[in-house]
Amino acid sequence: MKICLVTPAPTYSRKGNRVTALRWARILRELGHRVVIAEEYQGERCDVLVALHARRSHPSIVRFRHKHPELPLILALTGTDLYGDIHTDASAQESLEMADRFILLQPAGIEELSDHLRHKAWVIYQSITAPPGKFSPKKGIFELCVLGHLRPVKDPFRTAMAARRLPLSSRIQVVHVGGALTDDMRVQADTEAAANPRYRWLGELPRWRALRVLARSRVLVLTSQMEGGANVVCEAIACSVPVISSRISGSIGLLGEDYPGYFPTEDTQALRDLLIRVETDTAFYDTLKTWCEGLKPIVDPNRERQSWKCLLQDL
Repeated sequence: MKICLVTPAPTYSRKGNRVTALRWARILRELGHRVVIAEEYQGERCDVLVALHARRSHPSIVRFRHKHPELPLILALTGTDLYGDIHTDASAQESLEMADRFILLQPAGIEELSDHLRHKAWVIYQSITAPPGKFSPKKGIFELCVLGHLRPVKDPFRTAMAARRLPLSSRIQVVHVGGALTDDMRVQADTEAAANPRYRWLGELPRWRALRVLARSRVLVLTSQMEGGANVVCEAIACSVPVISSRISGSIGLLGEDYPGYFPTEDTQALRDLLIRVETDTAFYDTLKTWCEGLKPIVDPNRERQSWKCLLQDL
């Protein structure tokens, strides 16, 4: 089949939607299909449309559905879809009605869908191949990784703020990888790095380098206010790096309701206390690490490939 994969993220982007689109294109080609990636569907011939983002891809969805009412349309729901747009935006809601199937990156997102739409939901966990080689943590410090672009929804400086409150005896150092999407965010990151000796901002790095930073880290910290199913959590699982996360649906769907490494969203003091515990309580750290290692099967590339194969067969 020829599959058109529409993502609003442009070719040069390193945002999660583009990373997801490129991975899916590779998987679909491995399954024997021809794949074209575009920012917008322009009416070209294809057998299936896969669209990321209900609101931003709405014009493509409408165009495809009107031109090919008989062909399958798959809509991948992002975090801003599930926890924002589909509840308030008419175009996103229309996209839901037009789609034949929804892809969710974790099962907790199904709860955000209206009852009459839930039968369309199909969970496909994001797969990751850990970088080759052995990565040992830096000696003398307890390095934490924050991996994500500087956007308000990511609450990007929460870990740095918590690190400022740590006792002098703490060896914690925060390394932040991610591009600043506005000048204001860039200034804030530079200012924080200059004033906070526990915080380093590396800016945007190629994905292979970002994964190496993650793989050597003792912990990944995710502070987002909203995620559809954070790719970085899957990357941490694949790299055997335990996760500390804000307690949001997107993380609960990946890590589990009872995972012990959550803190309340935007709660700097609670995050600070959790950082101290993960550094000083070896049993707690080992619990997080063992829990995340037990989740490795969900990020296996073979599983994601099989999920796609089954979805296309179902359609």
